[in-house]
Parts: sequence; structure tokens; C-alpha cells
Amino acid sequence: MSGQDHKATTRDADSRIPRDLDGSHPLIVFDGVCVLCSGFARLVVRLDREKHFRFATAQSPLGQALYRRHGLRTDFYETNLVIIDGVAFTRMDSLLAVCDALGWPWRAARLIRLLPRRARDRLYAWIANNRYAWFGQKDRCEIPARELRERIIG
Repeated sequence: MSGQDHKATTRDADSRIPRDLDGSHPLIVFDGVCVLCSGFARLVVRLDREKHFRFATAQSPLGQALYRRHGLRTDFYETNLVIIDGVAFTRMDSLLAVCDALGWPWRAARLIRLLPRRARDRLYAWIANNRYAWFGQKDRCEIPARELRERIIG
């Protein structure tokens, strides 16, 4: 892809990101057809009593635009994308950022950072590459429960 093509693609992706996405709420972009990923989103909704987190599926126009903006594939969603205070997290760092934002006792997951990044990324990749086989995959994004549906944007 030429530099001009990349700039045009980035500009097109940015036009799909709502202006009111101001970063005041952490955002989790997840694979909406992955049973594990959808379960993770539902778990965060239950644990996030203050209702800080917002959600988008990777398959949505917003999810696609954000994946492109952060240089992630849009044909296979091997990672969640978590954006907190304007900082993007992927792979194991996305999970740890969510746990950190949820507070105690979830913040204790930081101990995983004691593992070298290479080991964390390999562990995450192993789970990500096997998640459909282990947990299943839906034909399309499901209609989420009301609690999650109220916090989905895009």
C-alpha cells in the first residue's frame, strides 16, 4: 500500500469514528461472534458497577475504523482493542488494562506483567488462535442483554 493509499484509508477510518467519542469512558472493542470475547464483555458489564466501560464489536463500522486506526487486522480479530484515556491496548495488555480499571481485586492481575512480554504475547496468541475451537463461534453478532446493549456504541 502506498503512503497516499494508507493516508486515504486512515482518513476514511477516522470519518467513521464519532466526534463524541471523547475518551471519557474506556472502550472495549471485541469480536462479536466469539463466545469467549462476548462472555468477557458480559463479565465486564457485571463487574463494572460504575458503568464506565463502553463497548463496540470489531465487526461494527466503529470497530473496523478503530482497528484500522491502530494498525490491526480487520479480517481476523486476534485481539481485543481497549482504549483507556486515549491509550490503546491490545493482546494481554488489553486484558490487564481492563482488570486495572476495574480496581481490586481484579487489579491483582498485574502480576501477569512479571512474565516477559514475549511469554505474555505467546500465551495470549495461543488462546486467541484456539478460542473458536474451545469456546465456539456464533454465525453473527448476537443481540446482547439489555445491560450490555445500553453500553454499546457505534
